[in-house]
Amino acid sequence: MIDFEIPLNIKQMQKMLHEFSANNLRPISREFDEKEHEKPWDLINMVHAMTQGSGFTGSIRRRKQAKEAEKKDAGPAMGNVMAAILAEELTWGDAGLMLCMSGPGLGGAAIQATGTEEQQERFLSRFEKDKPIWGAMAITEPGCGSDSAAITTTAVRDGDHWVLNGEKIFVTSGLMAAQESEGFVVVWATVDKSAGRAGIKAFVVEKGTPGMKVTKLEHKLGIRASDTASVVFEDCRIPYDNILGSPEVIDKTKDGGFKGVMATFDATRPMIAAMALGVGRAALEFTRDALEKDGIQIRYGASPFELTAVERDFMDMETNLHAARLLTWRACWMLDNKIHNNLEAAMAKAKAGLAVTRVTQKAVEILGPLGYSRKNLLEKWIRDAKINDIFEGTGQIQMLIVARRVLDFTRKELK
Repeated sequence: MIDFEIPLNIKQMQKMLHEFSANNLRPISREFDEKEHEKPWDLINMVHAMTQGSGFTGSIRRRKQAKEAEKKDAGPAMGNVMAAILAEELTWGDAGLMLCMSGPGLGGAAIQATGTEEQQERFLSRFEKDKPIWGAMAITEPGCGSDSAAITTTAVRDGDHWVLNGEKIFVTSGLMAAQESEGFVVVWATVDKSAGRAGIKAFVVEKGTPGMKVTKLEHKLGIRASDTASVVFEDCRIPYDNILGSPEVIDKTKDGGFKGVMATFDATRPMIAAMALGVGRAALEFTRDALEKDGIQIRYGASPFELTAVERDFMDMETNLHAARLLTWRACWMLDNKIHNNLEAAMAKAKAGLAVTRVTQKAVEILGPLGYSRKNLLEKWIRDAKINDIFEGTGQIQMLIVARRVLDFTRKELK
């Protein structure tokens, strides 16, 4: 029997975060949407104080506890499923504010996916400290977007150091990671251009490293409370052991180091899907409340032939969110149980990105002026929604990945 019931402990955390989002994120949502590039430091410091050592930020302590629990056969692993459920509650409050909070971020995910145990301990244990710290990942370049394998940033060994040169764009939390506290940016660069994808490796560049410079902050359509930066690396010298994993290019005919990129995305794409669900649910609930105020109830038990166009649209919106949620939980469950989830992660992100875009657009369409007005947050949610169909691989790229896996085609066979 398949059980979709959420465990009691996760339900309790879900309720707590929902109340937190309602009381602390929603009230300042509009303010920090309009004050782009200003940081809600009161919120950041409060969240850090509340979550320090709790594992909320993906700390080393939580991962050790999970390993111990696994040894003791303490029940099914649900760390990623729980993270997805909690991420949905936070983005229900505000996606931009959720993204601007301190934590390892994508950089931490890359370290977990490709770093040695010593590197995970060295870089991730700092998030246990009593001050906010940010991690970021830099992969996209001006001449390379969806095709991450085409990156041109180089890393050349020079004695006991690596020297990085190149430019990265659209780095989420790039400013905070590069300039605040003990942050770091994980940079994907090639150590051997002739090796193609096999020559791509990840490097940890710590805050304040000479040669790393934030050159631009993007002015964005949505998630405006979160900084998105361009970062330039010019003769940027980092310690030799800041390369994640092995520096060797073993087989130039295979993906090699690029597998680390994919492993990172397999872990983080379900979280992006979960974030999309929160925004979509916020729009759906607002629409339901607005309709009920006008005396319009959604008649779930009525015959399909008796439903109004609005009722059919609303049910379609709701169904798409439910389907995306189940795909997301499935991808997270597989990750928790160490089952390869490349196909399922892509499916979850593709479905959630498409669902949240359609749900928010339809919500504005149904409510008309009420949805378009800046007096309400719905117009903001439609702006926040679109990024979920773009970053960490566009919807089209996810569809391509799904097609390759389903048809068992290689990258060369299906582009």
